[in-house]
Amino acid sequence: KMGNAESNAYRNHLSRFLPEEQSDIDGVFDTLSGSSGSAGAKNGKATKKTAYTREPLPEQMTLRLYNGMKSVDLTGKSSGLAEKIAKEQFVIFMSNLLKGNADEKITIIMRMISKVEGPVKGKQIQEFTEDLITSVVHVLNYRNELKGWKLENTRDSASGVKALASQLLSELKLADGTKPVDPQLMETDFDQSAIEDWVYRVPQISIFLSVVIRQGLHVLHSLPDQTKDIVNLVPSCKGIKGRLVSLFDIPSIIYINSHLPAELQHKWQLLFSSRLHGESFSQLCGHIVKKGPCVVILKDLDGYIFGGFASHSWEVKPQFQGDNRCFLFSVLPSLAVYTCTGYNDHYMYLNHGQQTMPNGLGMGGQHGYFGLWLDSDYGKGHSKAKPRCTTYNSPQLSAKEDFTVDVVEVWAVGDLPESTEGKGKKSILDVDPEAQAFLEMAGKCRHSEGLREPVEEDDDDN
Repeated sequence: KMGNAESNAYRNHLSRFLPEEQSDIDGVFDTLSGSSGSAGAKNGKATKKTAYTREPLPEQMTLRLYNGMKSVDLTGKSSGLAEKIAKEQFVIFMSNLLKGNADEKITIIMRMISKVEGPVKGKQIQEFTEDLITSVVHVLNYRNELKGWKLENTRDSASGVKALASQLLSELKLADGTKPVDPQLMETDFDQSAIEDWVYRVPQISIFLSVVIRQGLHVLHSLPDQTKDIVNLVPSCKGIKGRLVSLFDIPSIIYINSHLPAELQHKWQLLFSSRLHGESFSQLCGHIVKKGPCVVILKDLDGYIFGGFASHSWEVKPQFQGDNRCFLFSVLPSLAVYTCTGYNDHYMYLNHGQQTMPNGLGMGGQHGYFGLWLDSDYGKGHSKAKPRCTTYNSPQLSAKEDFTVDVVEVWAVGDLPESTEGKGKKSILDVDPEAQAFLEMAGKCRHSEGLREPVEEDDDDN
């Protein structure tokens, strides 16, 4: 078979896996190599598996995994020219990428980026990162692990893959600590220590690799994991109905979700979409007030997509609310998150029907000069930042400083507050009887009466 398979290195790597993990790895290796050795017999399910490396993973990633496995040096073995992967290479590869530290992962990752030894160019790292993100989206979809999100209910992932890859690449540093930016980045050479530093500081790379290997090769995918990262990689999705297509794509959901407080990462529920609920500020308020922490996302008429995370329930009042967990973000043309500077506490603001204070929804900056502002005169907004928003250090998020809204969505994140579970959704006029009285005095009828949607059950699983 493979000469002296029981080398010390091999035994050390094998010992990192629990006995049931070892039999899982044996079974997958047997299936991949087309044999049905003793492990296949022991592990009944392994022999029934088909040769699935073709479908769950795009071909490019299958090739990169193969190159990574081939790069495992079996000292003293003349396996350099063999086409087949030795079992020892397979086990050491799995051990290094799933259980190893940055140092152990790095040699393999370097070979997955380029088959040739030596420094790699930024362009090669970008291609590897795009392949990695594409494979994550592909394999999660293939294994039905998107938790209620569907590719047809989200924006096409292609631009999101590029945006997320660029965002992760922006963390690459040279030995002197400088971060090259496009277009220089693409032609810059990065050595192994620079890549190791990058993988160490950008946890998504290891998490994505782990997902691709576990779900793509179907190995150790169902066993309890040492890392909780994968559990909350994609939140479960509630509330998307019919043909609605969200402003989010899968890569941006993964990225924004990773910046939320850990206890809110497991579930997103659609509270408001202007495509579903109409283009009305009072409808927006009625759907989002007192619903717990939320993600607001909108698209302007120029196609820029951006938004903010509100750490507290929205309340209609003339004071700022929220805390330093709030942030602003951009999805298109680039993907980025902008967190608090500590300069002021102007995190979030929602007001309606007041004569003396601005009416609208705002995050960051100050009155008349918000990092993100949706006016109560529905459809108008601004994102002012010369040069940066004081609260979040964010740049101008929209294409033009004063923008016109195309679409707005609001997602509740985490579990809804108990007081709102199962109760009918209220209009802002129910919440604020003074506003209702004022409208009646002015002789205006309530257009939204009779147009309300039927109350939805919260526990409807998609």
